[in-house]
Amino acid sequence: MEYTINKLAKLAGITTRTLRHYDEIGLLSPTRSSSNGYRIYGQLEVDKLQHILFYRELGLPLDEIKRLIGDEVFDPDDTLQNHLLALQAKRDQLNTLIATVEKTILTKKGAIKMTNEEKFKGFKQQLVEDNEQKYGAEIRKAYGDDAVDASYAKITGMSQADYDAVTELEQSLMDALQAAFEQGDPAGELGQQVAELHKKWLCYYWQDYSKEAHIGLAEMYVADERFTAHYDKIAIGCTEFLRDAIVIYCS
Repeated sequence: MEYTINKLAKLAGITTRTLRHYDEIGLLSPTRSSSNGYRIYGQLEVDKLQHILFYRELGLPLDEIKRLIGDEVFDPDDTLQNHLLALQAKRDQLNTLIATVEKTILTKKGAIKMTNEEKFKGFKQQLVEDNEQKYGAEIRKAYGDDAVDASYAKITGMSQADYDAVTELEQSLMDALQAAFEQGDPAGELGQQVAELHKKWLCYYWQDYSKEAHIGLAEMYVADERFTAHYDKIAIGCTEFLRDAIVIYCS
């Protein structure tokens, strides 16, 4: 079955302007144009649009969606299964947050007592879900499902004291990285302090630590612009500096 741009927009619940934009950026182009110049979309484009809207619902930017869908190994069936898992996780996260709010209300009324761990359970789960949506594919490919799932379990099982400690440690890491980068020597004392802090920070999240995995993560930071942006917000080049410091530290 074929659709004009107006009919497809109505079917999908989006605007024709959105479809034109997708065409302009090379994300979703029509099958052909009719003799009177109308954009015509076929079943392949309809299915592709469904994947695009699934990814948008999960919060992925358009350039990342374009990269995923344009990948040579893109498998629609596997992708649908991943969509399902991600949406189920999102549903579970919302249920957890709803339960947390309900318990908080009852606690304020004096009907129940709520532990400090329960107060922050939903937020730690949100951290896990955000990380999975942003980096799940890459880290699972690099380290395997068992390692990633064990790491997530460690995060959700953190005590509030551990959660506060790792949050403070991350800020110390960023401050130290800025100072070491300004000094300019990844092998120097400050540079190696940064690598040590990074290891301590990782160990809050990783079930098992190895030097090889630490170096591999540092290389991923440099290779993936999303990771690079996190550390380069201090100054351009900080990610490569951190990678160099970690490689020296681990060897």
